[in-house]
This record gives sequence, structure tokens and C-alpha cells, in this order.
Amino acid sequence: MFDLGPATVEMARLIEGVQNGQLDRPTPCEDWTVGELLAHVHQFTSVFADNARKNTIRPPDHLVDDWRVAIPGALDDLAAGWREPSAWDGQVSAGGIEMSAADNAIVAIEELTVHAWDLSRATGQTLNVEDSTLDRVEQFFVLFSPDANSDEGPFGPVAAAPEDADRLDHVIARTGRNPRWT
Repeated sequence: MFDLGPATVEMARLIEGVQNGQLDRPTPCEDWTVGELLAHVHQFTSVFADNARKNTIRPPDHLVDDWRVAIPGALDDLAAGWREPSAWDGQVSAGGIEMSAADNAIVAIEELTVHAWDLSRATGQTLNVEDSTLDRVEQFFVLFSPDANSDEGPFGPVAAAPEDADRLDHVIARTGRNPRWT
């Protein structure tokens, strides 16, 4: 077990910093605006919270009007759900893929961290990520990459990290994103 709380709190902080005029801005997620990324964050947050409780998955399919309240509330619910020992038992589904609940928590923290980076870049905010969170995201790559020594990651080709890249930049490059995206 590990705590998803630091990642959910950081995502909520970034959401609080999003200005209404930024919803149509592009993001490092190709073809997604900030508003579409927020809708995705709300969707996966709801899915992972439902998975923690072994509930039927009923994610929202669009950016809800009260997103400034709804998404942080869903993030709190996600962290609380994974603090229960029962969340870590059994099998669940994410994106149509069956996996152990423990692996699902790894996917959740990867989604939170990478999309927090996307949101921070698109809105000009600073992202704070704990080393323990990056440990879990790196564990995601071990679990879901075709080959640890390959130039292919779980999302396709790995991007090049700059020579002065920090640990977060290397993690982002493993997703195929340009760590210097602006």
C-alpha cells in the first residue's frame, strides 16, 4: 500500500490555479485542450475511486459545470478510497484491461502525476512531485513497458530527455512527451 494523497493534493492545487480563460489552451496531450484534460482527470479519478471500492464504474463523460468543486472532491475521494486495505485486494478493470488492484493503484498514480505535469505546463504553473511518487511512476514503466531496454514505452516511442534533465523530466520523456514542452 502507498498513499495517493500527495499526488491528489497536488493535482487539486493545480486545478485551483486554472483560470477560466485557459480552458481552450493546448496541452502536451495532443488534441486535448485544458478543458478536455480536466474532463479526463475527473473521469479517471472517478474510475480509480470506484475501483478502490469495487463499485460499478460510472465516470463523467464531459467537463461538468462545477468542475472547480467536483474534481477536487473526486480527488479527495480517490485518495480516501485507496487508504482502505480492501482497495488493494482482487482484480479490477481500467480502460478495459483487467489487472490486480495493486497494479491499478500504480496506474492511478501515473495518471495523476503525468497529467498534473500536462496541466502545469499548459497553465504556466509549477509542479511539485515527491520522490516517492516518482518511484511509483517508474514502477508503472516496469509493469507496462514492452521492454525496459527498448526505446518504446507503454505509450509508444520514448522522447529524448535533455542533458540537464532532472528525474521528473526523465519520467515525462518515458511517456513520449517532450519534457521542455511549452
